Amino acid sequence: MYGLLPEDREKPYDMLDIIRRLTDASEIEEYKALYGKSIICGLARIDGWAVGIVANQRKVVKTKTGEMQFGGVIYSDSADKAARFIMNCNQKNIPLVFLQDVTGFMVGSRSEQGGIIKDGAKMVNAVANSVVPKFTFILGNSYGAGNYAMCGKAYDPRLIFAWPTARMGVMGGSQAAKTLLQIEESALKKQGTSITPEREQELLRKITSGYDAQLTPWYAAARLWVDGIIDPLETRRIISEGISAANHAPVEKRFNPGIIQT
Repeated sequence: MYGLLPEDREKPYDMLDIIRRLTDASEIEEYKALYGKSIICGLARIDGWAVGIVANQRKVVKTKTGEMQFGGVIYSDSADKAARFIMNCNQKNIPLVFLQDVTGFMVGSRSEQGGIIKDGAKMVNAVANSVVPKFTFILGNSYGAGNYAMCGKAYDPRLIFAWPTARMGVMGGSQAAKTLLQIEESALKKQGTSITPEREQELLRKITSGYDAQLTPWYAAARLWVDGIIDPLETRRIISEGISAANHAPVEKRFNPGIIQT
């Protein structure tokens, strides 16, 4: 398990390798494996318990039409697939396990024309209305609306834990720092202060350092955004014990996501 996540956070890796180290007999029955490949959905067993797994695929994948999709990004097809899988698990009363390493939803005019807003809303709707026990683990990135769609703290998972490699924020450190730098520069220009390239680099370093400190799982745990930081090897045990505890309170509420536009 320790050797699967690359030290460089930008490097791709296969999330299926991690999933197979969590499931019984390293088996997972994938749901629509050739469709919406940037999210992995599948049924498996963990310590004997049936679970539905929703995980971000971090390697670059290719669609049937030959389009390349970046790992960790939620596209229209993957959001649609995840929404339907989550609804299936609720109808079959199967607990859900979310493995997050997400940088957000795909943006741009092409994505919007392709239905990312509609399909993203379907996924968020399915997660928000889920009645089965949900367990969330933040393995790597957890940025922006991707945090919500992958059952972040706001969507009330029974347990939410972070690996030491986790990073949580509105956006990544470098992107946020550049945005904050633009705001800072605009404020200084209004005051009639000119900014030299050296001063700009100094501001960027200062902002990046401060923002990066707030992305760490320790910062999140100190504010109860996650229940704790765990050794990756403890993930399987925590899922098993969490489902065992949840099993003492049978699901009585009816799953009702309302009308979902298809």
